[in-house]
Amino acid sequence: MDLRRYREKRDFSATPEPAAEAPAVRRRDGWPGFVVHKHAARRLHYDFRLEIDGVLKSWAVPRGPSLDPQVKRLAIAVEDHPLAYADFEGVIPQGQYGAGAVLIWDRGVWIPLRDPLQSYRDGLIEFELQGERLRGRWVLVRIGRDGGRRNWLLIKRHDCEARPGSGDAVVAQYRTSVVSGRDLAALTAAAERTPP
Repeated sequence: MDLRRYREKRDFSATPEPAAEAPAVRRRDGWPGFVVHKHAARRLHYDFRLEIDGVLKSWAVPRGPSLDPQVKRLAIAVEDHPLAYADFEGVIPQGQYGAGAVLIWDRGVWIPLRDPLQSYRDGLIEFELQGERLRGRWVLVRIGRDGGRRNWLLIKRHDCEARPGSGDAVVAQYRTSVVSGRDLAALTAAAERTPP
C-alpha cells in the first residue's frame, strides 16, 4: 500500500478529494469494493478502481467499459487511491491535478477468482463484478514488455451478462451517477452554485 504518488499530486487545501488518511467505508458481505468514476478531465474517461491490499488500484479507461467480449478496452494504470475515494463525487477545481467533474458511474463489490494482490503482480486479474451496471466475469490483463507495465486491457468475459455486438452501448445508455442521479453538467452546475 503506497499512496505517496496520490499525495504528491494533490493540494488537499484546494481539492475536495479525500486525503490519503481518510477513513474507508467497508463494503457489503466482506467482499472488496470496486468503483467506476466518469471523469471529465482534459479528456473524458472512466476510472476503474478495485480494492486490493488496502488501496484502490486504479486504471484510466479512455472509452469506458464494454459488455461486448470481443471489445478490448485499453486501461492505463495510474496511482493508487485511498479507499475513501470510492465514495468521492464532485468537481476538482481548475489548476488542480485531474481538474473536472467526477461522478460515480458504477459501484459494488468484486470477487477475485484467485489471490488479488498476486494476480495484480502477475498482470492477470480475473474477477466477477456485482455492480449496479456492470456484472459478471471480467479480466484485466497487462500488455507490453519492460516499460509497458502501465498498459492493460479490460475485457468482458462470455457469460449471461455479456452483450456481444454492443460496443459502446453501456456507456451511451448510462450517463448519470448511481449515487446522485446527476450527469456531469448537473454536477458541475451544482458545484458552481456552492460557495467554496
